Amino acid sequence: MKRRLLSIAVNAALLLAALLTLLPLAWMVSASFMPAGEANQLPPRYLPSAPTLVHYQTLFARLNLGRAFRNSLILATAITAVSVLCNSMAGYAFAKLRFRGRDRLFALLLLTLVVPPQVGMLPLFLELRALGLVNSFGGVLVAAIATVFGIFLVRQFALAIPDELLDAARIDGASEWRIYWTVVLPLLRPILVTLAVFTFLGSWNDFMWPLIVLTDERLQTLPVALANLSGEHVQDTELMMAGAVVTVLPVLVLFLAAQRQYLEGILMGGLKE
Repeated sequence: MKRRLLSIAVNAALLLAALLTLLPLAWMVSASFMPAGEANQLPPRYLPSAPTLVHYQTLFARLNLGRAFRNSLILATAITAVSVLCNSMAGYAFAKLRFRGRDRLFALLLLTLVVPPQVGMLPLFLELRALGLVNSFGGVLVAAIATVFGIFLVRQFALAIPDELLDAARIDGASEWRIYWTVVLPLLRPILVTLAVFTFLGSWNDFMWPLIVLTDERLQTLPVALANLSGEHVQDTELMMAGAVVTVLPVLVLFLAAQRQYLEGILMGGLKE
């Protein structure tokens, strides 16, 4: 009886926490459909008196937020594809290929995790400027080709791949590239889905690096365009909430679609050694 009551109490607490977490998101969606000025009323309204789509029409017709949405989608998709490929190759190499200094190099990579990303922004920007990649999508993409976190995540998961399976493929005459592509990649699928979700969310929501690299307004991503929108329409709460919905909705749909593989990768990949 005590165990059942404890289970009910825990589930009730979790349900309450979930509702409290979802409440601001629900109000954000509701406010985006409110007539101008209604979201700032006191006492606050939770439902629009006369639902309207005028704020979404303003975003895409007058403020051209659709261009920023397209830029973010292109960049996030490209970064995710390239990053997953490079991180999977590097993680597999650190886990299963034998080469001189492998463990020391991996330990050195892990040490860089304690360095704040902001410290490397200036030298990276100077390198991109020397390469002529400033104010281009390539400048944003290059900085995200591979990450220490992604390499670590794949490496930990790849350690569980049996060496006997790889040796059998080598005995059959398979090249290292074929082993990676046809044997290793399918086995890495759960962690690669997890990494893809992490990478897409990070690149979609990234504000600082696109703000630094992309100076042309036509190349701005959604978070940067939304920040500029905040400066121009600081009192238009309903318009800002509509912009926030446009920003949050794609990543929410992605997470819900991939949540099973995402959780499987997290549970299976973090503790393997």
